[in-house]
Amino acid sequence: MKRTMIHSTGAAIPGISKKNSAFAQHQFYDGNQTALAEPSQVVTEKFEAITGIRERRYAPDDVMASDLALDAAQQAIYNGQVDPESLDFIIVATNFGDVKKGTIQTDFLPALSARVKQGLGIRNPNCTVFDLVIGCPGWIQAFIQADLMIRCGEAVRGLIIGAETLSRVLDPYDRDSMIYSDGAGATILEGRELPAQRGVLAQKAVTHTLDEAYYLHLGPSNFPESDERIRYIKMEGRKIYEFALQHVPMAMKAAFDQSGKDIKDLKKIFIHQANEKMDEAIIKRFYRLYGYREVPAGIVPMNIHELGNSSVATVPTLYHQVLHGEFEDHALAEGDIILFASVGAGMHINALVYAI
Repeated sequence: MKRTMIHSTGAAIPGISKKNSAFAQHQFYDGNQTALAEPSQVVTEKFEAITGIRERRYAPDDVMASDLALDAAQQAIYNGQVDPESLDFIIVATNFGDVKKGTIQTDFLPALSARVKQGLGIRNPNCTVFDLVIGCPGWIQAFIQADLMIRCGEAVRGLIIGAETLSRVLDPYDRDSMIYSDGAGATILEGRELPAQRGVLAQKAVTHTLDEAYYLHLGPSNFPESDERIRYIKMEGRKIYEFALQHVPMAMKAAFDQSGKDIKDLKKIFIHQANEKMDEAIIKRFYRLYGYREVPAGIVPMNIHELGNSSVATVPTLYHQVLHGEFEDHALAEGDIILFASVGAGMHINALVYAI
């Protein structure tokens, strides 16, 4: 039986860095369009203490999400020495498609996956492509979908990408806007005849919508004189935090239990880089489900401090960085058991257990 393996990776990290100090003189407003009483410097200091974000990356004005996706894809192809014509599918996880600077208008025509295929110069019509819109868990969901396609014999090799330019849809007058960033991560997957203990071992995906569907949504700017017809990304931060702590650890455990592995064998957790404090709390609760009072050292790499929250791009970018030795304290080796996990708009949660 074919097992789905990660063949190679790539990442597009924009070069424009915006530090928290850039917001120190900026006036923020609340959801009632009332100016925040606290000085902006205090707001940014509290923001950093909670989220862990010190800076974030933005794409240049003329660079679209599809450009970042193509860049990451080309890196993955180069790193894996893969012939693009051998790809059976391309899946691009995104939320807003291409958004031109200053427009706040999403563009999925054509799909980002089609743009990437064209950019790679692929002539093979049997290389099918589609975009996946499911919030921040998009790249992991693409991984789950790709694994199913490979295991059922519909494909042998494919490319999954998470790409987003959240800087184009944020409200600069909302303090939450400091969370968001841009980027892309790409991964080439392929089916190989391997023992049952390699590749994708288990996965779990759940969706909560009755009360939670609009925890993340589009809404007007917090600025009092804004045009109400123009909408920006908005979130119910406290509700998302409480929801994540209650449900994400259980989904992670469901996936890991299904893998049949002992929790002591887990080497790394690649969790969506949403908020440092929230991620730490999720993982702590996950280990408590196994009777651990503390999280084992060296389990959780994080890049949110420098890169911010790039939604679907955070997990593949983080994995790429660790795989390529960009973290002194984190490394991966053949046979390591790792866990991917994410939560985001919808509200969706997913987790995937993988043996390198």
